Formats: sequence, C-alpha cells, structure tokens
Amino acid sequence: MPLKKDAPKNLADKRPAPDKEQKPKNGHKNGKVQPKVKTAASIKKSPVKKAKNEATQTTIEFRLRFRTTFGQSIYITGNHPSLGDGDITQAVPLEYLDEAHWHLHITIPVNDKAFHYRYLLQQKDGTVIHDWEQRVLDPSTRSANILAVDSWNHAGYFENAFYTEPFQEVLLPNRFYAPKKSLLKQFTHRLIVKAPLIGRDEVVCLLGDGDALNNWNTDAPLLMHKKAGDEHWSIHIDLPVTMAGAGYKYGVYNVGSKSFVRYEGGSNRKLLTATQASQVHINDGFIALPSDTWKGAGIAIPVFSLRTKRSFGVGEFSDLKPLVDWAKHTGLKMIQVLPVNDTSATQTWKDSYPYAAISAFALHPIYLDLEQVTDAKNKKLFRQLKATREKLNSLAELDYCSVIKEKWNYINQVYPLQKEATFKTPAFKEFFRANEHWLVPYAVFCHLKDTYGTSDFSQWPAHNTYNEADAAMPAGEDQDAHDKVNIHFFVQYHLHLQLKEARDYAHANGIIMKGDIPIGIYRYGADAWQHPELYHMELQAGAPPDDFAVKGQNWGFPTYNWERMMQDEFKWWRLRFEQMSPYFDAFRIDHILGFFRIWSIPLHAVEGIMGHFVPAIALTEADFTQRGIAFNAMRFCRPFINDAVLNTVFGDRAEMVKETFLEYDGFEQYVLKDEFDTQRKVEKYFTGKEDAALQQGVFDLVTNVILFEVEQAGQPGYHFRFGMQDTLSFQYLDGHTQHQLKELYLEYFFRRQDDSWRKEALKKLPGLKSATNMLVCGEDLGMVPHCVPDVMKDLGILSLEIQRMPKASDRQFFHPGDAPYLSVVTPSTHDMSTVRGWWGEDRQLTQRFYNNELRQPGDAPVSCEPWINKAIVLQHLYSPAMWSIFQLQDLLGMSAELRREDPSEERINLPSDPKHYWNYRMHLTLEDLLKADEFNSDLKEFIRSSGRN
Repeated sequence: MPLKKDAPKNLADKRPAPDKEQKPKNGHKNGKVQPKVKTAASIKKSPVKKAKNEATQTTIEFRLRFRTTFGQSIYITGNHPSLGDGDITQAVPLEYLDEAHWHLHITIPVNDKAFHYRYLLQQKDGTVIHDWEQRVLDPSTRSANILAVDSWNHAGYFENAFYTEPFQEVLLPNRFYAPKKSLLKQFTHRLIVKAPLIGRDEVVCLLGDGDALNNWNTDAPLLMHKKAGDEHWSIHIDLPVTMAGAGYKYGVYNVGSKSFVRYEGGSNRKLLTATQASQVHINDGFIALPSDTWKGAGIAIPVFSLRTKRSFGVGEFSDLKPLVDWAKHTGLKMIQVLPVNDTSATQTWKDSYPYAAISAFALHPIYLDLEQVTDAKNKKLFRQLKATREKLNSLAELDYCSVIKEKWNYINQVYPLQKEATFKTPAFKEFFRANEHWLVPYAVFCHLKDTYGTSDFSQWPAHNTYNEADAAMPAGEDQDAHDKVNIHFFVQYHLHLQLKEARDYAHANGIIMKGDIPIGIYRYGADAWQHPELYHMELQAGAPPDDFAVKGQNWGFPTYNWERMMQDEFKWWRLRFEQMSPYFDAFRIDHILGFFRIWSIPLHAVEGIMGHFVPAIALTEADFTQRGIAFNAMRFCRPFINDAVLNTVFGDRAEMVKETFLEYDGFEQYVLKDEFDTQRKVEKYFTGKEDAALQQGVFDLVTNVILFEVEQAGQPGYHFRFGMQDTLSFQYLDGHTQHQLKELYLEYFFRRQDDSWRKEALKKLPGLKSATNMLVCGEDLGMVPHCVPDVMKDLGILSLEIQRMPKASDRQFFHPGDAPYLSVVTPSTHDMSTVRGWWGEDRQLTQRFYNNELRQPGDAPVSCEPWINKAIVLQHLYSPAMWSIFQLQDLLGMSAELRREDPSEERINLPSDPKHYWNYRMHLTLEDLLKADEFNSDLKEFIRSSGRN
C-alpha cells in the first residue's frame, strides 16, 4: 500500500548499510515484510496536529534506530490525534536524523492517557512494511520532555514466534518477577527489553558503567521487573546527564541460586541522554541471547483416524484427550489435525474429504460424542446404541455413511428432549451471540439443503440467492422449519464444548493444538451462498501437474476474490481466525502458495492441467515474434489433431473417434465437434458409460494445446499450458520453434512472474498474520516460486520441509539437518505414502536414499525394517527446525510389534484421485498404545536426547 508522501529530502543521498546492532539482517529487505497493522489503500502525509494550548505540555521525541537505504522513508501511526488517531492513512512521517536514526517531535497535553503506536517503512517502490510491535507510551508522568528510543522489530526475528499464543499460554508459561526494590516513580531512564527463552528462576538484569549501573558488578546487578502478562522486562533508573554514552548490557541472573548466569552477546549498548529530555524511554527490542534453542516434537493425525474403546466408529473430539495423555507420556508437545469443519454436502462417502467444507466455521457433526451430549435423564436412550457402536468401532476403516447416519438418527431423538434446557443456559446464549454471524446462515443453509435435496443452491426453487432477512426467516418462532434450523445450533454448541474441552485438557497437560486452514471453500456451501462476492465462482482452484498427479489437481473450489476481501481488511478471514482461536494454538495454511498465485481452472475443464496461474503476466504476440517464433494463434491454442495423433492416442479405435467426436477441417486436421469441445461436455457424454480409457483419450485431445488464450487489458494474451513440451502438438513443431518455445516457457514460469507474485503475497499475508496471535505455519510444497522462501522468512511464517520433496532442484532428497529454524520437518504428510509405504514404491530411489542419506553400504533391505524407520525419525528429531512432526504411522513404524502389517493400509490420501475415500483409522486403540511401555519409553528417550523440549 503506497505512502503518498515522498521521502524527506535529506535522505536523498544517504545509502547507509543495515545496523548490525539491531539485527535487521532481513529487516527491511526489498519490501518483503508487512507485519501487524491492518493494511490500507494508501498512507499519506498529514501535518502534525498540535494540541490546544495547555498550562503544561509534554514534548515527545520519537527516535527509531534504523539504517535506511536510498528511497526508503519511515512513518509512525498510533491511536493518538497527533499520530493519525488510529487511521493508518494519516500516518505521520519521521525525519532523517543521522545514518542510524529517524525521529519526530510532537507536543501533547501533559496529562494525556497512554497510547499505542508503531512504525512503518515505505520502500522506494511504494511497498509498505509494518514494524512487528505495537508499543505503549504513557505520558502522564508530568514530564516536560520525553525521548522515546525504539528498535525496529522485524517480523522474521525468531523471538517473535515465542510471543505467539502457544508459547505464551502453554509452552513458555509467562514468568514474572518483582524485586524487593520497586520501580522508581521519579526517574530519568526507563529501559525495556524482551527475553523469551530465559530459564526457570532466571531474570533479566542490567549492568554497565558508573555507580548508577553498579560498575558491571555481576554480584549485584540491577534486577529488572516483569509484570504478569507483560512481554517486557523493565527498569527505572535515575542517571545524571554525564552518563550520556555510557556502556551497558543486559544479563541473566538466577534468583534461586543468587548467581550471575551470563551477559548477552554483542557489543556494549550505549545510553542516549538528551539534555532537553527529562525522561528517556528506551525499548531495546530483544536481549542478545541465542534464539533458536527451543525445539519441540509433535504428532499429526486426523481426528477421524483416532480409535479408542469408546469411539463410535470414528475418532471424536473427546478422543483427543487420551491422545493428549499419550503425547504427554512420550514427550510430544503438539497435536496436529486435519480440518474439522462440516463437509456434509452430498450425504455420501464423498463427504469424507475434509478440505471441502460447506462452512469454514461450522464443526463436523461426525466428531460429536453422543454420550457426552446426553444428559443424565436420557442415558438409557444412549445405552440402546451399544451394539451399533461396537459394530462400527470394530471395523478396520471408517464407514462414513453408516456413522453419520447413526449419529444424526440419535441427535434427532435427543434434541427434542434437551433443546429447551440447553437454549436457556447462559453458556449457550454467549456461544450464540459470538457466532451468530455464521451460525444462523449455516443452519438455514443446512435446512434448505436437506429440504431441496442438494447443496447446489443454484438449483433451489427459493432462497437460492442469499438475503439476510429472508434466509433467517425459517429460524423464527412461528415458522414450520423452527426445529430443523435450531437443531444445528444445538449440535454446533455441543461440538464447541467438546472441542474446547479437549483443547483445555491439552493445555493443562502442556500440549498445544494445531489446526489446518484449507486453501478453498466448497463451491456449494454456506460461505459461497452467503458471500458469493468474496469468491470467483466462475473459476476452480487446483494445482499444476507434478509427480503425484500428472494431470494436475482440480479441487473444484472457487478462487478467492482478494480485491473484494481487501476492501473490508479481510473481515471474513479475521472472523475465521476468531472462530478457530478457542480450539487451536497454531495452524497450517494449506497450500500457502495460493496466496502468491492460485492455479485457476475454467469451469468447463475437468483436469487441473487445463489451468494457469492467477495472477500472471500473460504473453503477447510480440513476446513470440521477438524470439523469431512465427506466431499462429490457431495452431498454438486450438487442439492439434491429425491422423497421426489419433493413431497414437487411440490405435485401432481412431476411426470411431473421428466419426463420433470430430469434424475434418479440410486441411489434414480435425476439430472437436461443438458438443465435445470441452472436458465437461465430454464428461457428460460418458456419464453411465464404462469406458474410462476412451474418455481419457478424448480428454487428452482437448488438452493437446501449447497456449491458452485470455483477454488482457482488452487485448489477447496467452498463457502456456503446463508441460506443453510433452504434448503431441509440440512434437509436430519444427526444431527451431520447439527450442524457442522452451526458452520462453522457462522465462514465463520461472522469471517473468516472480516480482508480481511477491507483491501479491505482501498484499494478503501480513494482514492475515496480524489478525491472529496463533503460530502460523505454511504448507509451501509443489512448484515453489523463488520469492516464497524470502517472504515466509521475513514474515516469520514457518515453512514445511519434507525429506522426499526437496525444494532445491539440484537435490534428490532434503536433509532434515539443513532445515531453517523457523520450519516444520516431517518424513511424510497425509498426502503422501508413509515412510514404510514409500520404501517399496521405487527400488532404485530407496537404494540411493539408503546409501546417500542413511550412509549405509550395500544393498538396501527390500522392506523398511524397524531400524530404518527409526533412523529416519531420529534424523528429523535432531534437525535444527523448531518443530519435528510425525504421522502416527511413521512413529509406529519403528516397532515391529506395533506397526500395521501392510503399509499400503496406512495411507490417508491419494492426491491424484479426486474421488479418494478418506477412511483411514488407527489399527490399535489409544488405550493399548498407552500400555506399550517399551515403545513409549524408547520414543520418550529419543525426544529427550534430541534436545526437543
């Protein structure tokens, strides 16, 4: 978002290097950071507003330590009239002071209240980077002058991760300390600093030059204060003016042993003392101590995959509690689950797909523990389900349809008996008040979906276009649909209670919960019905072809209308995060690459290969002619079909294909008939016909193109079809054209788009990340643009590193020992085969892994023996990454006694199959797992010895 005011003139010839003391290694690098303040369309200079004449006034000088480069300028914004009054578009410019500082003077009434403020950095290209700290200044001390000295807080600093919810609430309990000597009320200097990783009984202390700082006496350092809930350590000291330029450092002191532990690293800090200032407030950012020493391990498993002796054929939210018990017993600190939102769209097993939620807010009724819902008066009713429960729970896999049917049958019985008592409770009323914005539309949508027999609201005879007043009518007391709507309030309330109870239980046992945010929303769901303007309903999201899905992936979701979402500062996303926060401490952004660019597929296409990235800078005819390519839009954009192509694709069925699907164009080529010129039309033709090979062949004819034509600024533009060099169309071009097209193809995909994709991500991710204090992790797999690692690093978003999916094109495997600190390492995900399953897929590949990655000589074992599985787990545990997370199957693979006999039964998803049944369940119960003493003891020791907390 561009600031409209130019940088101060005295910056024009300044090109200083970054300030090493402030650790901005990437702190203001090419506009890649946009932290924690809401974005705005623009920020413009406004004159500083002077306070009205008062008997006594306070002059405040803000002084920011920051070394800018040519073209950069600094602004300040805050909830005070002199700083724009909370309006970021009225941010006030600072002036260049010297090569290490920018500053600003304002005058305010002496008795003003405390206010918040933060800094903004405008890059030469107009990109605005937000400082990642909201500061507080209290001018009510009746000081005539205040100098506020601040340090820029780069969002990518490791330390910022430790001030997110999981660390502050669970993993690093907020320690506070109040020395016997209270903070001075009259002082010249107030120093504050953050120190997230000091140990128990340790406090931050201050040492330095002169008597006032105890002359570096480590036996009697000045102990700093920290209030409960405060992020900073602080101290008030009274210093003479002669102390200007005195050296000081922070240190760590153990109040238990009454001993000095260590100094912080780096050079001595220097005190700033302005003769005009009666008070100096110094925010020194972070103490200079190692910030990459905390490491944790976690378990990843879908909730539906859990199994206990009391489960109802599916894992339930209440089953998370015994999983917490096991995690605590073995030293694991995180439980990661797949999305848990309601996916009840088709009322078939296809609804087992957890990434196609009909609501981004509602929880899935399948996870409801019916026994917990049932009150004491109706326990007899629940006991009637005993045989059904035991039968479903004895199945090796999830029988989705049977489970959800039985659960809804029971809900429909218990709801009339308990609705009145439930809806009268203060807890329900509070839940309803907080969630009404999505709960009512969702409940009405479910009612209408069931009434009309489809979730495709475009086919409904009424209410197919959402209207808040009309859509809410069925919930009214005098409507026939009253109970059919309100039953969803009842179910969602109990789901809320059960998931929150599980999260609270995890917290009480030192475990955090990590959720999953899908990249899209279901096309025929409550979100699309209620807010169609937030999505591009004419497009489908997916992914380009890769080794796992050679035809690409078509998820069917509409793509996000980001321009519309930015108009209300991502309100829908902020509400989504708010709804997640009672349940999760961290979350995984599914396919974070979609925030840079999304693979967009037209509605007429079935396969993902028919898509292209949006946004993307399209090619023009000039791009081809400049490379000496004779441009022919018809040849490149129309499916190339001749007799040779038909014989290659269809063999002896070529003549039948000509007669049925094609027309001869008179130039030794064929065109698809109008009724078969898209994949959707072909798909419709083959409905009910069991001839998959012929259908795929016709699909391949449709995709046999070099380019897709689009309109760009009123002119024709062109996007390469992914993998165009593998098409038969390409094979029939001359050698010169082939070579030039390959060169242009590489430029189009790997160089042309990168800067625009970086800017696109910076419009979205900073605002989204600042909307929550959960720990944010990104699933950055696939065709990763060059800009992605830097943007994620600069924003402090944890990356995902997988041994089998190296991001470096010149490497066959990624080594966990090379992982960046702000990352999650894992040997497999739900979209992949497990370690044991992968071992048997490609003998040559596993042989190279065995020799090169495991450093083992000779022939690799045919199967993944327990010791091999263990070696891979240990590689990940000893990684420098903040988190090592494992699928349960990969941990059990270390035990010959506990692991499943057939590794092919361990896989959760097959991305190449859009109709995959997500029905994997643990083969043993959590109760039995807790009793596996030898395995649990070994796992606990592996985690402890690896240094994971």
